[in-house]
This record gives sequence, structure tokens and C-alpha cells, in this order.
Amino acid sequence: MTPADPGQLLNWLYLDMNSFFASVEQELHPALRGRPVAVVPLMAESTCCIAVSYEGKAYGVKTGTLVRDARRLCPGIKFIVGDHANYVRYHNMIVDAVEGCVPVDSVCSIDEIACRLTGRQRDLKVAADLAAEIKAAIRDTVGPTLKCSIGLGPNRYLAKIAADMRKPDGFTALRPCDLPAALYKLDLRDLPGVGAKMEERLGDKEITTLEQLLALSPKELRAAWGSVTGEEMYHLLRGEQLPEKVSEQKSLSHSHVLPPELRNTQGALRILKKLTDKAAARLRQEGFYASGLQIYARFTGQDAWKASCSVMETQDTLVFLNAVRALWKELPKGQVFAVGVALSGLVPEALHAPSLFEDERRGRLVKTLDNLNAKFGRDVLHYGAVHEAAGLVPLRIAFTRIPDSSEL
Repeated sequence: MTPADPGQLLNWLYLDMNSFFASVEQELHPALRGRPVAVVPLMAESTCCIAVSYEGKAYGVKTGTLVRDARRLCPGIKFIVGDHANYVRYHNMIVDAVEGCVPVDSVCSIDEIACRLTGRQRDLKVAADLAAEIKAAIRDTVGPTLKCSIGLGPNRYLAKIAADMRKPDGFTALRPCDLPAALYKLDLRDLPGVGAKMEERLGDKEITTLEQLLALSPKELRAAWGSVTGEEMYHLLRGEQLPEKVSEQKSLSHSHVLPPELRNTQGALRILKKLTDKAAARLRQEGFYASGLQIYARFTGQDAWKASCSVMETQDTLVFLNAVRALWKELPKGQVFAVGVALSGLVPEALHAPSLFEDERRGRLVKTLDNLNAKFGRDVLHYGAVHEAAGLVPLRIAFTRIPDSSEL
């Protein structure tokens, strides 16, 4: 077949660094190379491993394993307290190495990068050579201990799946002509966006294999998923590139003009925290993660102030509230007339790359709060940080957006 055959074309290259934090430690400390290593947030038997080298994984130690259990499984394992400055430094070097081979479209997380292929790059042979070139560039310019797995696919979602199919130091291509049969051997949990709860939900509908999932129609998959994400998954798993409507929405925001009695620093912060809580709930309802937050205040004299920060991709209300509190300390003096918050860097749930520090229990907690509020009424349960603002932020309907039923 010719490279122009659409059944052969590969539009995305996805790079996933293998055991990134542990590999950085082995690169920095040659004595650790070839040895089982676990990166931990602090030295304590009750904490957990946030990254494990492949030598440690061979003994059954995984990300999330408690230190005391890791020590039992692998008595010779070496624990290292993570130094995030080093990981960011190596991340930047890796991005530069990839950029030297092909333009980076998206930095998905500290250890995952997506590149859009164009022209002849979409041919399997050319793309495979490009993957080998990237691996060599990382080895030669960043360090020989830093290994990555690279996946090629007709869309970014399948390229990400391909990158995860062969580790460490793997390479996999999923061509349109190979689909959907090439996915049958995978487990449901191998699909980004399918966690324990979704696996259980699908299991309740007697969907336990990828082959069963892929046999469903778009309408059936939407019903099984419980949201439009299911219908999107139908198309993504067949190699289609969805219209980039998700990237058109750059941010999600809420604002409010303060009543006279709250036009002071403390009152304004109360309202701002409530707005943040609403924005986070809406973020989850609409199926996004956010990697940026901005707050702003307008003063009675019409002067305006804003501050922003980055966060790891998250849906966690508490992460956003902590960021708001930190930014609010920079507020200049004056009588605040209105406040607002915007969540930016939106990423659809299906394309979210989980962080090594992502707390699944916290994720389950916020989803449980959302479900209870949806069932028994808005604000039946809320965070203590927004308790004092309950009832102070009534629903507002903007010209450009109709509120979701969950906000009513």
C-alpha cells in the first residue's frame, strides 16, 4: 500500500517516560542503576511509593505500595525522597530533545508528550524512524537511564494507548486498518478514562471485555457510559479524529458582584471560595480537568486586579481552594466590588494523563459529593471552606451559556 492510504496513516506520536522519577534518580546516582528504587514523598513506613524502578516492579512493588509493604516485597529496595526540582529540570530537557526531532503539540504531564504528525511523517516507516530518533536524542542529550515508550495512532487517544502497550522502552503502532481487532487483547482498564468505578458500571451491564465494548453502537455506548463521553469513545476507538470542539473551550469561569455588606476583603474571599467550588463542580460535570486557575477582583473605583497560577491537571475542589487562598494574599488594598474565578488549560477526561501524585480517594470523594448533591439537592454537602458562603451566590444565567440542570 502507498503511504497515502488512509488505512495506514498515523497522525499522532505519544511519548510516555518509563518510571520517570525513579529513572531520574538512577540517572543522577549511578550507584542506583540496575537496583530496585522507590521514590517517596517522605521517609515514613506509612507513606507510599510515588514511583518505582522496573527492578523494583519485578518484585511486585508498584506506585501506591506502602513503604512497609515494599520493604517486605523487596528487602533490598532503596527509598529516595523525591526532589521535584530535578524532575522538572529533566522534563524540560526531554521536551527540548523531542522538539529537536518533531514539534511538540502538547505536554500532557511531566512524563507524557503528544506530537501531531504531518505530511510524510504519517507513514509508518517514517514515523517509526522518528520514534527511534527521539529515543536516541533522549539517550544522548538527557541521559542513558531515561527510557520511554512511544505509541503511534490515527488519533491522540489511540497513540496514548499504544504507548502503554509495551513497556519499558517500547514502541507500538495502531494503524486504522488494524482496528478494532488490535484492541481486543486489552483490558477495559487499559483505556484512559476507565477507572475502577467505570469498570464496575460497565460490568453491571455485562460488558467485561474490549470486544464487547467495541460491539456497541454509539447510542448504546453513550448509555453504558452514562454520558456523551461514551459516544466519543466509540469514535476514538475506531481511529476517528473528533472535531476539536473540546479545545475551543479554553476556560470555565464564574463571577459575582458583591452585596454591600460583603464588599471587604473577608467577605469577598467568602464569595470567591464559593465561586471556586461551583466552578470545580461544573468542571467535573462537563467532563474536564484543569491545569490553571485565575482569580480577579474589581474595586469600587473600577480598578481591576488579577492573579493566576498553574496546577497539575485536576478536578479536585480542594486543590483549587488552596490555590485561591495563596493568590488572595497578593490582593492590593481597596474596597472590592466584584470577584471572579476562571479554570483554564481544560483537558477532556478521556485525554487526562493521571499524575503520580493524584489521590484516587480524593477523586472518589469529590465524585461522591457531586452524586449526593445531584440526588438530594444542591449544597446538601459542601466543603467547610465554603460553608460560610452557603446561599450567598445565587444562580446567574449568562447570554452565552445555559446552566446545567445540576446547577439548578
